[in-house]
Amino acid sequence: MAPYEAFDEDVDVHGRTILRVVDDALARFADAYRETARDALAANGIDDPSPDEWYPQQAWLNTFEVIAAELEPHILDRLGEQIPDVAEWPADPDSVPEGLRAIDDAYRRNHRGGDIGFYRFAAVGDREAEMTCRTPYPCPFDRGLIRAVARKHAPVEAFVFVEERGDRCRRDGDDACVYTVSW
Repeated sequence: MAPYEAFDEDVDVHGRTILRVVDDALARFADAYRETARDALAANGIDDPSPDEWYPQQAWLNTFEVIAAELEPHILDRLGEQIPDVAEWPADPDSVPEGLRAIDDAYRRNHRGGDIGFYRFAAVGDREAEMTCRTPYPCPFDRGLIRAVARKHAPVEAFVFVEERGDRCRRDGDDACVYTVSW
């Protein structure tokens, strides 16, 4: 699987999600970032996204690719950290495991049609888990998302650590990455 390539051409992303990521999350960094994303969306046929419409995931992924290429290298990780605050999310979980499990539910609320992929949680220890991310989104984006969710639900004194592990990685053409999360 090539980076930034949808698993299925029938997958759509909710316009509300696109707008929140572009107008809320990216705008937290700089207006120029928002404009870069809006220009990339327009180049992919999404001139004026509506919060009530659905748009091809591939066009959205192409926008992510432009963001990664034209903006600061760490922006995808930082953008992933913003997702719990801007995307439609399930009821507020009250623990790290519940929060990490909720990522898949949130993903399904914001994507539809065909093979969208998944975020799979597995407990490894008392304060350690493994997240398998089988999505077409870039690795740094998922790492930032996982870190933000774990931090949000971890005890105040906890140090959250997210590390990509395993023999599989989207950067190497696989369709999934595995992250170890400890808190």
